[in-house]
Amino acid sequence: MNIVTDVILPLALAFIMFVLGLGLTGADFLRVVKQPRDFFVGSFSQIFILPIIAFILVKIWPIAPELAIGVMIIAAAPGGVTSNLLTSFAKGDVALSISLTAIISLFCIFTIPFIVLTSVKLLGSSIVDLNISLAAMSRDMFLIVTVPVILGMLLRKISFNVATKFEPIARKISIILFILVLLGAIAAERENVVSYFAQAGLITLMLNVVMMFVAYFVAQLLASGTKQKKCITIECGLQNGTLAIFVATSVFGGGMYVIPAATYSLIMFATSLIFIYLVKKVDN
Repeated sequence: MNIVTDVILPLALAFIMFVLGLGLTGADFLRVVKQPRDFFVGSFSQIFILPIIAFILVKIWPIAPELAIGVMIIAAAPGGVTSNLLTSFAKGDVALSISLTAIISLFCIFTIPFIVLTSVKLLGSSIVDLNISLAAMSRDMFLIVTVPVILGMLLRKISFNVATKFEPIARKISIILFILVLLGAIAAERENVVSYFAQAGLITLMLNVVMMFVAYFVAQLLASGTKQKKCITIECGLQNGTLAIFVATSVFGGGMYVIPAATYSLIMFATSLIFIYLVKKVDN
């Protein structure tokens, strides 16, 4: 048994999702009803437009099939938990960011298996066993993603004071866990890391930048205001890298499949901070 991929990675992901649950209230879900247009624009951009852009890129980009599938995995992942913090830095709609992250994360037990396995079939890859069960993949993700979120919400409801005091500490721990998972994924492929990063780095950079531009202009056309535009752009640029690494490892066995999630995870913070700097400059 590989203790990193079989034990540490699932536990780290479960804890990160538990932390997400700690910060959620009923208002975060009701906001979808009160603010349907902005939620629809954000969720449509992330669930539909992002995977389509990723698929077009992997079809025209000369990369190995394993890396192409890895790109589709990170494109299918929901927003990362740090998107809420960066939305706050950008003076965007933090409440909308929380709603998008939470609800898309809960629905990802259906969207990730569908997007990834459909992509594998459309790419016609012969290196992957197409007998991967959609139901089994959704079940595993439910246990590692949905259940911890629900437990976090329950703790907040049962013991509000404990949850609110623990949440800031837990968020710091989750960031440390994310960094450890990312470093672990890179270390596992250390012999080939330079060549893999050379192959996957440019396409994941392109995916990230193109998607942020597209999300910004879609939000400019359809979202209700400037704060919502900032939020949607950041949500579509920051993906849950830990979840993507988990899917690449548990379903496809890791290796090259993990590298796009690793390169994207390193790139997305840099591009998001550049975006925040630019919008703050415009605001001033």
